[in-house]
Amino acid sequence: MDANDLPHGAGRYAPSPSGDLHVGNLRTAVLAWLFARTTGRRFMIRMENLDRTAEGSDRRQLRDLAALGLDWDGEVVYQTDRLAVYQRVIDTLRDEGRTFECYCTRREILEAPSAPHAPQGAYPGTCRDLTDTQRAERRAAGRPPAIRIRADVTEFTVTDLLHGEYTGMVDDFVVQRNDGTPAYNLAVVVDDAAQGVDQVVRGDDLLSSSPRQAYVATLIGYPAPVYAHVPMVLNSKHVRLSKRDGAVTLADLAAEGVGVDRVRTRIAHSLGFAGADEHVELTTLVERFDPGALPREPWILTPDEWA
Repeated sequence: MDANDLPHGAGRYAPSPSGDLHVGNLRTAVLAWLFARTTGRRFMIRMENLDRTAEGSDRRQLRDLAALGLDWDGEVVYQTDRLAVYQRVIDTLRDEGRTFECYCTRREILEAPSAPHAPQGAYPGTCRDLTDTQRAERRAAGRPPAIRIRADVTEFTVTDLLHGEYTGMVDDFVVQRNDGTPAYNLAVVVDDAAQGVDQVVRGDDLLSSSPRQAYVATLIGYPAPVYAHVPMVLNSKHVRLSKRDGAVTLADLAAEGVGVDRVRTRIAHSLGFAGADEHVELTTLVERFDPGALPREPWILTPDEWA
């Protein structure tokens, strides 16, 4: 598919259906929706379910998003329905000489000496230039290979609406795991292009992965999106919020008498677009939304937040 033929103008929220969404997930979803709706974009939902999933969590996630007031365009996309699409892209990259088989275990990668001038944490290139004989020996040993991109750059720059120009490492990253599953860094790029996503709003813990994704987009012939990596929600110990922190999902909060209206209000207040006790709907936030006024620091969610 040629990049010029792609439908543009969409934002998206793409949760993994491994459990119920917590307040941090919901806050990011609200921001993704606001960025899309205030810029005239469609808003898409995609379930990134290539890894572990929990039965019924996708339906509960969609229910919670709707309860907050989010709406979306088109049908929800599930990555497991698109395996053939990913495989075609991987095969094309292979045929173009842009991939190689990697037989390394994680331990071998960690223990291998780094290549000269390689960034810290970069793949050391162990399998990059194996001979046909060496590959045959590894196959004969019964070790299935992962597929890695043969990167011709060591860094790539993306544009982020909150962080400006961000340059990060690009190495020979995995595009297909050794069990045949497409890797996240490939699948997300293929999916965004197919859905016409040109604006990606997500947690700032994923900022460092965006150069790899933007780079592989250029290899495939897709335009890289504009990013907005937003601050996360942390617990009182300044650690990433999780279900272990207690009542952080809509269901758990409702069991303690905290309704969805209160959750929406506190999310809006944490972003600076509503008073602490002001009742607001998402349509109201569309009128108030100002990306330049968004906080750059995480929201620290304490147990007394809902009092």
